[in-house]
Amino acid sequence: MTIIETIAAGADGAPAVVAPGRSALTHGGLRHRMLAVARQLHDLGLGRGDRIAIVLANGPEMATAFLAVAVAATTAPLNPAYREEELDFYLSDIGAKAILVADGETGPALAAASRRGIAVLRLMADEDGPAGSFAIAGEPLGAPAEPALAEAGDVALLLHTSGTTSRPKLVPLTHANLAASAAHIGRTLRLTADDRCLNVMPLFHIHGLVAAVLASLAAGGSVFCTPGFNALVFLRWLNEAKPTWYTAVPTMHQAILARTARNRDAAGQARLRFIRSSSSSLPPQVMAEVEATFGCPVIESYGMTEASHQMTSNPLPPAVRKPGSVGPAAGPEVAIMAEDGRLLAAGETGEIVIRGPNVTAGYENNPAANAAAFAHGWFHTGDQGTQDADGYVRVTGRLKEIINRGGEKISPREVDEVIMDHPAVAQVVTFAVPHAKLGEEVAAAVVLREGMAAGERDIRDFAAKRLADFKVPRRVLILDEIPKGATGKLQRIGLAAKLGLA
Repeated sequence: MTIIETIAAGADGAPAVVAPGRSALTHGGLRHRMLAVARQLHDLGLGRGDRIAIVLANGPEMATAFLAVAVAATTAPLNPAYREEELDFYLSDIGAKAILVADGETGPALAAASRRGIAVLRLMADEDGPAGSFAIAGEPLGAPAEPALAEAGDVALLLHTSGTTSRPKLVPLTHANLAASAAHIGRTLRLTADDRCLNVMPLFHIHGLVAAVLASLAAGGSVFCTPGFNALVFLRWLNEAKPTWYTAVPTMHQAILARTARNRDAAGQARLRFIRSSSSSLPPQVMAEVEATFGCPVIESYGMTEASHQMTSNPLPPAVRKPGSVGPAAGPEVAIMAEDGRLLAAGETGEIVIRGPNVTAGYENNPAANAAAFAHGWFHTGDQGTQDADGYVRVTGRLKEIINRGGEKISPREVDEVIMDHPAVAQVVTFAVPHAKLGEEVAAAVVLREGMAAGERDIRDFAAKRLADFKVPRRVLILDEIPKGATGKLQRIGLAAKLGLA
């Protein structure tokens, strides 16, 4: 299906897109707006196959712009915090024909577009209308395009991988990929028209676009679009939106816990059906604390851009959830593979591989990466893990993040989970630092709980009682905050350099 067919189930008068202090845009209104924007793009000379970069702040207009532009052309959402040089790279790599910015935008996106001779379109938000209502203004790029809507095999969305260790790879995702992923997430979470997601995820990232926005609308439900994550007003949004669920990355859950510790009553009144966590591993200790705070189950899922987000997920009760596991396959097929391409038995450690209708057909203009990533007929995630007899997957580490200490292989996540048991620790990231003789040594960055104290020796001694000596961090840095990526994820690769240890 295409995106507009994916969200066809919503009743015309039912709320679809909501935002703080705004009236709701209904499903009928959303579909009307999507087709109207498609006509505007056609009149401006933009149509199927043309690539339109979207540089907008989080909010309802960003959500509806993603949906509406994809009806007629290919969307490429970019982080509005990028500098001009970054935007220049991404616009060039995408092959953007136009860039869509807010009406009052004067920042680096315009300079980057000018440098590349890329047409600028302005999003004219209807501030007095329902959330997400807008029109597009711009100069025609040529003769009107053929008024044809996108088809299921067309590329709907272009996103880049994080590029932590190499040049970012460009991932094309078709309408069919996105429709499949939205359906997978809807089935996993048993979403209905009565559900509303509170979205705090950035909408230039697959997690927010597909799990929060598209899956909610495909189920006939609604999404409450915030301006972005803000732990200080999270409880106020809960009270205003009255959502049945929210989805976030672990660092966001931890920030929310820090705020709700002072207002447990408000958290307990939220009436959430469940809470979802994805995009990086959720420490079991944090899962237990979030569940106790909000009185509902936390569902940990495992996703990545190349899979249009979800690959595995723990199920809702009464089915079994296994803390520390990312659950069984929840859409695509999932297996564990040895380096020689053999599929491994339950309990054996290898690379997590997937295949299915939500998986990209391949990176764009990158044959070397495709040859490696799609070897043996499966997509290789780059993650190491195991699968138990029930099919539940445990991610033991990113293959590139495994620490090689003089030949001893150490999973940073294993060390994280041990240190998280220390009563004074709120957050930890274990990572590799260079070592002259061993190649790599183990280090850990730690943020302490408010009002609690612990030193490097305390934490090392605590870990030494629970880990083999070679796994115990030789360096422990006590920090006020651990550097995060643009989507709020903690990043191990490159952390040593950021902290001046490499």
